[in-house]
Amino acid sequence: MLSFKLYYNQVFEYLEYSDFIPAYIKSYFFGFAIGIIGCYKGYNSKKGTEGVGLSANSAVVVSSLLIFVIDLIAVQITDLLGFN
Repeated sequence: MLSFKLYYNQVFEYLEYSDFIPAYIKSYFFGFAIGIIGCYKGYNSKKGTEGVGLSANSAVVVSSLLIFVIDLIAVQITDLLGFN
């Protein structure tokens, strides 16, 4: 059985600062993309509750697809920079 202290010590022994950088950068771009798409779709929605519902649904779908694209690009960039 692995003790918590041994697990804790080994995790922080092998963890490096460069392990966190790609995650922080990607989360910034993900949040930015979701915010921009949500604002754009909300501002350009049709009048009424039906239009708002369709715009919200569209914003979720477009944001999800854009997150996949941003993640693909970010993985390629961080691999080129050596953050693997």
